[in-house]
Amino acid sequence: MKIIELEEVDSTNSYAKSNIEDFADRTIIHAQKQTAGRGRLNRAWVDLGNGNLFLSFVLKPSNEFSEIYPNITQYLSVVMCKVLENYGLKPQIKWPNDVLIDGKKISGILSETVMQGSKFKGLIVGIGVNLNAKKQDVDSIPNKIATALNIELNKNIDLKTFRDELIKEFFKNYDQFLENGFQLIKKDYIDRNCFLNKELQVQIFDKVEKGIAKSINDNGELILLDNNNKDIVLTIGDIL
Repeated sequence: MKIIELEEVDSTNSYAKSNIEDFADRTIIHAQKQTAGRGRLNRAWVDLGNGNLFLSFVLKPSNEFSEIYPNITQYLSVVMCKVLENYGLKPQIKWPNDVLIDGKKISGILSETVMQGSKFKGLIVGIGVNLNAKKQDVDSIPNKIATALNIELNKNIDLKTFRDELIKEFFKNYDQFLENGFQLIKKDYIDRNCFLNKELQVQIFDKVEKGIAKSINDNGELILLDNNNKDIVLTIGDIL
């Protein structure tokens, strides 16, 4: 494992993707500042200033793509929860991989698959965590209720300590995840959910599905029960 530290970059994910040939498996890209961070569904990740975490894992687990690789963001959401629990908090997961504290978003995760033609080159798994921010800044984030760890704990957070704890926790069960996929973390994931048994609206690109959040299956997909008592299986989406 190698950590590459950058002062400033447009996006750790973009940087990792552009240079993936130069990086070994389990390389970590950590930037002090991002100028064009990205979240899921091409949303911008708001930079709340110095002292926050912008990090991407470069992962090359095999020469071929596996159907379990999309679940790695859910694996990372569980990892993130465990780290926050060590700080005395009770985080929850909003499907598929947002991490919340009391309904307020503290972390976002984005995984990207890198292909060269039909050849699988690796995965870039990025995470942004609000660690040190002013309340007026998180309150001004558009379309999201957000928070930061320093606000929740009423003290400054040491960025390097948090980063190293997250990396350690990520690799603790990573090899087991590669063998077992989502089923390895299914119980941990469900135990921390904030969405099951609720009436939801889920946006999938330009379409919105509605129903009761019935369950999470062994592939990490969300099962909605619609008004006609039919199951809707969602692989991606954004709970509104």
